[in-house]
Amino acid sequence: MLDNEVNSIFYALLSAFFAALTTIFAKIGVEAINPNLATAIRTVVILIMVWGWVLAKGQLNTLLTISPKTLLFLVFSGLSTGFSWLFYFRALQFGKASLVAPLDKLSLVLVLIFSVFFLKEQLTLQVILGTGLILTGTLILIR
Repeated sequence: MLDNEVNSIFYALLSAFFAALTTIFAKIGVEAINPNLATAIRTVVILIMVWGWVLAKGQLNTLLTISPKTLLFLVFSGLSTGFSWLFYFRALQFGKASLVAPLDKLSLVLVLIFSVFFLKEQLTLQVILGTGLILTGTLILIR
């Protein structure tokens, strides 16, 4: 179990690193372009990169084994991601990255709430305190 936790933390930190770069690059890239078009360009790049990764890893053969339920929720996730990016790029066009990014991270608070109700995950004192600190920090940053 420890290996899974270490892997989870490692990949989550890589995700955070690249998410931070995403914000900086997006803020610069969206300055002189419609944010919807910017999101579309970014999406094409992601599409090519991720399908290339799947092909390079030899994972395309598992495509036909995906259950309808899994596919449905991946479609919902994709739609949610699309809306998130559209609104994120629009927010970056109007505001400072140092303001937009913390507000976007309020999604962490929503993930906590949703994970309890939809995924039946347990709340721990550590999770509640950590999320409370994130919320407090975000509120401080936006004032």
